[in-house]
Amino acid sequence: MNWIFFAIAGSIAQLIDGTLGMGFGLTSSTLLLTLGASAAVASAAVHAAEIGTTLVSGASHWQAENIDKDVLIRLAIPGGIGALLGATFLSSIDLSASKIFISTLLLFLGFLLLYRNLFQTPNPQIAESASNLRFLTFLGFSGGFVDAAGGGGWGPVVTPTLMTATNMTPRKIIGTVSAAEFIVAVSASLGFLLNIHKLDIDWAVVGGLAIGGSLMAPIAARIVSKLPRRQLALLVGVAVILINGYRIISG
Repeated sequence: MNWIFFAIAGSIAQLIDGTLGMGFGLTSSTLLLTLGASAAVASAAVHAAEIGTTLVSGASHWQAENIDKDVLIRLAIPGGIGALLGATFLSSIDLSASKIFISTLLLFLGFLLLYRNLFQTPNPQIAESASNLRFLTFLGFSGGFVDAAGGGGWGPVVTPTLMTATNMTPRKIIGTVSAAEFIVAVSASLGFLLNIHKLDIDWAVVGGLAIGGSLMAPIAARIVSKLPRRQLALLVGVAVILINGYRIISG
C-alpha cells in the first residue's frame, strides 16, 4: 500500500508544478524524504517519473513555438552530462552523508524559490548571455548536476537565472527550459540505472509518483488561472525551508 502515499506525493507535486510552472522535483523530493525514502531513491523515482511529464511538456512547447532551438541545445547537452554525473555522485556517497547533503541543497532551493517570487526582476537588461556558449554551458551543467543530486532543481536554478541574465521572453525561457529538462531527466535516470546495484529502489515509488502526477496534471491545468501564483510559491518555499531546516538540525 506504500505506493498510495507516493501517488499522493506525486499528485501534490504536480499540482504545485502545474500552478507555478516549476517545482515537481523540488516538491516531490522533499515530500519523499519526509515520508522516509532515501535520497538516492527519491531522486531516482522523481527523474523516472519526469521522463514522461517532461516529454509531453517539451512537445507541447515545441508545437506552440515557445522554444529557442539554439539555447535548447546549449542547455540540454551540458545539462544531461551534469545530471549523469550528479546521479552517479549521489549513488556513490554514504546514506547518512547524503541525507544532510540533499537537505542542504533543497534548503538552498527553497530560499531560491522565495527570492524569485519576492524579488523577481520583471525586465532583464543583459542581452548577451543567451548567446554566450560558456555561460549557457555552465548554467546547464550546474542545473543538471543540482537537479540529479538534489532530486530536483533544474527549473528553480535555470529559469530564474535566464530571466535575470538575458533578454529572452518569458515564454521562450519557460518552453526552452521545460524541453531541455527531458534530456536531464533521461540522463539522470540512466545514471541511477548504471549504479542500480548500489541502490535499493522501490519501484512502487516510481509508479506511485507517475500515476499521481498523471492524474493531477489535467486538474492542475484547469485551476492554474484561479490560484494566487506568487502567494502559493511563497508558501511552498517556506515549507521546503522549514522541512529541510528541521532535517538538518535533527541530523
